[in-house]
Amino acid sequence: MQAVKTTPQGITVMIEVSPKSDQFQITGYNQWRKTLEVKLKSQPTKGKANKELMKEFSQLTGHTTDIVAGHKSRQKTILIHDMDEEEFNKVLGDLNLTFD
Repeated sequence: MQAVKTTPQGITVMIEVSPKSDQFQITGYNQWRKTLEVKLKSQPTKGKANKELMKEFSQLTGHTTDIVAGHKSRQKTILIHDMDEEEFNKVLGDLNLTFD
């Protein structure tokens, strides 16, 4: 998946968010934009959606997560510290999500 890149700190994941959904959910992979599509419950006001995104990915992966780009955009880049692509793909696989 081209949305994930390895860095010295961990991995970065390109994400496109859709706020104000019923629940947090990773819904797919956008081949054209090369982003992981994620639905968030929170509204994009006062950083609520960003906080939800970091919290959910931290819980999902068991690693600290930060937004490194796109704080005010639907297209964001998150950094998942101390994680590699193989481990991230396993987490997605455990959720029955596989994207090529």
